[in-house]
Amino acid sequence: MEASPDYAVQMHGILKTFGNFTALDHVDLDVKKQTVHAILGENGAGKTTLMNILYGLYQADEGEIFMGGQKVSITNPTEAIKHGIGMVHQHFMLVENFTVTENIILGDEVCGAAGILDMRKAREEVMALVNEYGFDVDPDAKIEDITVGMQQRVEILKALYRGAEVLILDEPTAVLTPQEIEKLIEIMHDLIAKGKTIIIITHKLKEIMQSADECSIIRRGVYMGTVDVKNSNETELASKMVGRNVNLTVEKTPAKPGNVVLSIKGLTVKDERGIEQVRGLNLDVRSGEIVGIAGIDGNGQQELVDAITNLVKAESGTITLNGKELQNTTPRNTFEMGVATIPSDRHRWGLVLPFSVSENTVLERHVDKEFGSGITLDYDKLRDYTTELIKQFDIRPAGSENERMSGLSGGNQQKAIIARMVSSKPDLLIAFQPTRGLDVGAIEFVHKTLIAERDRGAAILLISFELDEVMDVSDTIAVIYHGQITGTFAQGTVDENQLGLLMAGGEAK
Repeated sequence: MEASPDYAVQMHGILKTFGNFTALDHVDLDVKKQTVHAILGENGAGKTTLMNILYGLYQADEGEIFMGGQKVSITNPTEAIKHGIGMVHQHFMLVENFTVTENIILGDEVCGAAGILDMRKAREEVMALVNEYGFDVDPDAKIEDITVGMQQRVEILKALYRGAEVLILDEPTAVLTPQEIEKLIEIMHDLIAKGKTIIIITHKLKEIMQSADECSIIRRGVYMGTVDVKNSNETELASKMVGRNVNLTVEKTPAKPGNVVLSIKGLTVKDERGIEQVRGLNLDVRSGEIVGIAGIDGNGQQELVDAITNLVKAESGTITLNGKELQNTTPRNTFEMGVATIPSDRHRWGLVLPFSVSENTVLERHVDKEFGSGITLDYDKLRDYTTELIKQFDIRPAGSENERMSGLSGGNQQKAIIARMVSSKPDLLIAFQPTRGLDVGAIEFVHKTLIAERDRGAAILLISFELDEVMDVSDTIAVIYHGQITGTFAQGTVDENQLGLLMAGGEAK
């Protein structure tokens, strides 16, 4: 396609390599002015790399970028901002003890004639932006005192304050409640009406259908085409993304709960600052049951899991597994008692990236006689064991089981963790953000695995910030707010709006 003034952004023939790996193979992207344009692709497909090139964080090896039909050179984020491009990252870049105004002007401060910061004028300019776009944000509030949804609006205001005409939103709904997602989509459409152009990177097909005008699909670094969203559907988008049909409906038979496996009574846990994050929490999980915890990030989920797995000490209360007290022992004891954990951050807590795939498959079991003497590993046995797991869980290392774990895609790394945990046949499987950052194909696999473990008789505790996931996979849904379970519901007896209200501290209607 020729460069045209009708397009806010055009990226033609973008090639990007990292060593011998081709991340983007002559990819094209044409974004019409005043539209919401989604970029969809599997993990490692290259969509974030493409946006990092547009924002100047990476440089393309080949290709051209046009804005409004004019060729531009973007060598760093400062150049991108000068060209009217703003980017809101998935993890917000805000100073928590600064006010909204201080965060918005940071790095682009309003100064008087003597070079002194003019906070009155800065506040007036921020207030003018708030009123113009109807963002309902208090310019004097501290970041630490406002909701995640409000923080996201501050990030958008930061970009608008610097003159952004094109906004890149990276996974913009990852940590929002249903009500906040609705508000964000409303904000996006208002921005389009005021002349802005928005590019979103997201895995959430439903939100693409609700918000986007067009969707460009990238598969393994290759541009697969652009579809008109209103003439498409979630199933078509998913199959174009992964190259096969994907079942978007979680299929499972009704649960047949047995005895209580995990029982938590009056649990209180403090964080490293000595602040209570779990406050007298009560929860039971039975064999053959998936209990999903719905809540906004930061309401005690991490501390709850850390206490169950004995990474932190409980201040009070009891945690029992099959009737035996578990709290305040050791992580080794936790695993040996029959608890396996899919951690929320696979790189930080789930894997040793410089180790091989095979070494990672036995991290908790390396002392078992099945794999060696307890001092040294029997690599022949380890190879046979890992080869079977690779086949069973469809793990795809580029080479053999001896490849470094760091060389696998995010989805394959997650499959390796799940293989390791499920193969231990746990009584309790804790799945904390098990599909974080995964594409729909990998998500389908994870959900099937959790349900298969439930049907085997394991108790499953699912903690996810994806409300759709909690509602689709769980048999019982428990809402956590400020470290307490504020409501428990059987699947199908509560809708996402009611759960969203409870997650934000309100009451279900």
